Amino acid sequence: MKLNSKFKALLTGVTLSLGLAACGGSAQEAADKPAAAADTVAAIKEKGVIRIGVFGDKPPFGYVDAEGKNQGFDVEIAKEMAKDLLGSPDKVEFVLTEAANRVEYIRSGKVDVLLANFTQTPERAEAVDFAEPYMKVALGVVSPKNQPITDVAQLKDQTLLVNKGTTADAFFTKNHPEVKLLKFDQNTETFDALKDGRGVALSHDNALLWAWAKENPDFEVAIGNIGPAESIAPAVKKGDQALLDWVNSEIAAMKKDGRLKTAYEKTLMPVYGDKVKPEELLAE
Repeated sequence: MKLNSKFKALLTGVTLSLGLAACGGSAQEAADKPAAAADTVAAIKEKGVIRIGVFGDKPPFGYVDAEGKNQGFDVEIAKEMAKDLLGSPDKVEFVLTEAANRVEYIRSGKVDVLLANFTQTPERAEAVDFAEPYMKVALGVVSPKNQPITDVAQLKDQTLLVNKGTTADAFFTKNHPEVKLLKFDQNTETFDALKDGRGVALSHDNALLWAWAKENPDFEVAIGNIGPAESIAPAVKKGDQALLDWVNSEIAAMKKDGRLKTAYEKTLMPVYGDKVKPEELLAE
């Protein structure tokens, strides 16, 4: 049986579509996937705004001041990114996040880049792509000055306060099951619980604890360094190589030209003073 040319063309198209579908997608999807990844930076430029996830309650890294403005170390880095990519530090949309939902905000596309004091871990690296780090930290433990916790052994069968989804949560869950953990979503809740005596101590990044203890002199960071040294880095959606490359180049530039140190001097040095040196926290 002879087929006319129009039917042949139709049959060929159907066969091709079925073949692509069997491989997991349509012809349009196959064409769009690499383009979507390659056009991320261009899409941000066309939109004229970059959405960056930061904390709203974690001074001095990310917080909202009395006038409703975003402030902090991560915020300064975000403004530099917006200025370099879009020509103005004002072209950043700050998306407030909490520790427990940071990965979801990246995976769902709610943010383009995450800068919410995000510690780089192997588990998180399976879900997101990390850029080069800009800070280095370890865990610490803060407790009342009149009842200081100076050794992890003192926490046995005691209640330790942590934030859900943080490295402190993961570290104590894995390594110290003898410690009772009371977990909160927001930093303000966790620190208020410490003030209220709902736990004997609180564990978080040491950089944050030093800053908090300075503002709350009835407490001290009697354990300043536990667990492995870790890095804090920006993160983007898994597989978004174009945006990852751009963020990497931006962090490298900020380190080289001194803008990262300038951000430190503006936001962190007034908090730490001489107690902490920039090189102790800034990644090389």
